[in-house]
Amino acid sequence: MDTLQKKIKPAVNMRSHGGRCYSKESKSSGKGQPTYGNLLLGIPVITFCLGTWQVQRRKWKLGLIEELQAKTTATPVPLPFNHAELKELEYCRVKVRGTFDHSSEVYLMPRQLNCTASENPGGGIFSSQGESGVQVITPFHCTELGTTILVNRGWVPRNRVNPETRSCGQIFDEVEVVGVVRSTEKRAPFMPNNDEKNNRWHFRDHEAMAAYVGAVPILIDSDLESSVPGGPIGGQTRVKLRNEHLQYIITWYSLSIATTLLWYYGIFRKRKVLSVKTP
Repeated sequence: MDTLQKKIKPAVNMRSHGGRCYSKESKSSGKGQPTYGNLLLGIPVITFCLGTWQVQRRKWKLGLIEELQAKTTATPVPLPFNHAELKELEYCRVKVRGTFDHSSEVYLMPRQLNCTASENPGGGIFSSQGESGVQVITPFHCTELGTTILVNRGWVPRNRVNPETRSCGQIFDEVEVVGVVRSTEKRAPFMPNNDEKNNRWHFRDHEAMAAYVGAVPILIDSDLESSVPGGPIGGQTRVKLRNEHLQYIITWYSLSIATTLLWYYGIFRKRKVLSVKTP
């Protein structure tokens, strides 16, 4: 008889407390919750760290933008010929005197007109914003340095690429050009290769351009004030940097707050209620 009672004894041992029944099994079922809850708590911690990292990144980006703006608006200095010194002058304003060689122009295409330049039609070929065209890079013989460099005179629409269509804007006298020093570019993914044979350039390869026209691989972008009526529109240097760190900060901190609340109400508070109910 005792053996039979043992066989039919319920598998779950029930305990009563305050008029309610609890099973040992239900008590042990929450055994893995602390580990699970700790893992979920890592999500708001990680997102908070990412938000803090973006705060530092934004501070760095704002400093870089301020530095570039200071360089592009500073008083121009004479162009040095030392290549090592030129590497430190990216985006710095320089000035140089000399004459253009319009017989060996190089065309950087396709390029859109810089909006800043299009707002001032006082010099150069004025065109509607957003129109595609080319930037005209012309050999420039520096009188004081005794060498020939490359000068990006600016933007022209496609129907004015031929120098004969803008003869009134070609400068043959000695002039002073003010502009910013630019470094060579690397070909971006999916960008076409430069077609030297047909004088079609898609990115600034200073070495190849200089060899093409017989100059040294130094290039400056002339500023807007260097433009002349009927000629290319200068001031085509784009120094605007993407600064989307603020929205990243808001995103990561919002996720941190949201996941913290989910952890509190979904794990911590529920665990606390269970611990109060369980004797």
